[in-house]
Amino acid sequence: MIRKISLVVLTLLMFSAGSYAQEKLNLGYCINVAQKNYPLVKQRGMITYSRDMNVSNVWKGYFPQLTISGQATHQSDVTHLSISFPASLGIGKITSVDKDQYKILGDVSQTIYDGGAMCTQSDVYKKSAELDDKKLDTEFHKVRDQVIQLYFSVLLYDEQMKQADLSNIDLAAVLNKMTGGLKYGVATQADVQNVQAEILKNNQRIIELKSARQASIAMLAILMNESISDGAAFEQPEHVAIDPDGQITRTELQVFDYQQQVLDEQKGLITSKILPKASAFIQGGYGNPGLNQMKSEAVTFYTAGVRLNWSISNLYTHSNEQELTEVNKKMIGLQKETFLLNTKMALKQKYEEIRKLQELIKIDGDIITLRTKNKEIAKVQLENGTINSNDLIREYNQEDIARQNLVMHTIQLLSAEQNYKQTLEN
Repeated sequence: MIRKISLVVLTLLMFSAGSYAQEKLNLGYCINVAQKNYPLVKQRGMITYSRDMNVSNVWKGYFPQLTISGQATHQSDVTHLSISFPASLGIGKITSVDKDQYKILGDVSQTIYDGGAMCTQSDVYKKSAELDDKKLDTEFHKVRDQVIQLYFSVLLYDEQMKQADLSNIDLAAVLNKMTGGLKYGVATQADVQNVQAEILKNNQRIIELKSARQASIAMLAILMNESISDGAAFEQPEHVAIDPDGQITRTELQVFDYQQQVLDEQKGLITSKILPKASAFIQGGYGNPGLNQMKSEAVTFYTAGVRLNWSISNLYTHSNEQELTEVNKKMIGLQKETFLLNTKMALKQKYEEIRKLQELIKIDGDIITLRTKNKEIAKVQLENGTINSNDLIREYNQEDIARQNLVMHTIQLLSAEQNYKQTLEN
């Protein structure tokens, strides 16, 4: 039984030492790959394409506009003149046009002045595309948060397994001594079995940690759209310098700014609606009658000139529309203030969490020192027969708990620093 337990411990240690040397990953790499392979990244190209198409369509409004129309009618009556002239004048009879009439028209118009509508609409599309692009960046912020959470979960499991391995090494050494003491009556069979059970319990914990680690790696691999081996080594990031007075530079703030800029551009469209529009045109056609309504025959004809349109009715709603735009801008400003307030509160909470963990880590070191001393004393006492194996295992467990706390607080501190950085900036 003892040889079996020792073999299990040795196998686990060899697996831990060998498998983690296969592949090395760091947090920055994982974040970059996850962002690069995130499905929404393809939307960036679509935003650019849509912007270009919309702007192109707007400026095509300056192309000559061609309209073709036609009609054929039968009229119940037509214009005619009931005037008689003396035969000596040689004028003859004045004929009226046919009641059956038809014509086909082609109208070509060219915008001369549109009140700045096309230029402003083009700017609205461009600014809206920039806004959509910034909104997309906020989605990447969520991806980074997910990667950080999974990455540090793996780091914590790694450190906990290392600690369990170290605990097994210590326990295996004690087991070896007890086995020797069993022959000379210094240790009892119950003492040996207690240590064996503790080693087995540690092995169970290693199995659970390994399974949780594999699950976190699997989810991280999905986010990154990249295969990650179970034996990959995850490097601990360096500590991040924390500035409690750092400036918030989140992408969401830029989103609010671009929303207001889009509204500013839309104000130009509101203004363009109350300005006159001018265009040149030429209209040609073929029909019966032509421009001469008194001439009953099919002819070609044309008309050329300049048109001026000015919709005065838009003045009725102009001031209200401008005021509504300003109200919307103020609402966005309030949303921005609310976001800043919530972010500052979150930063304060995270900063205090970092300070707490730093203090806990300092105390963890002192606790480990004391627990280790007690464990060493207990080992001597067991050899002298003044305590039993239960007392020694209790001291081992207390030291293990202290070391596990140090491991947990260290990883939590690194994670809290990264979260603080993510909350503060892009």
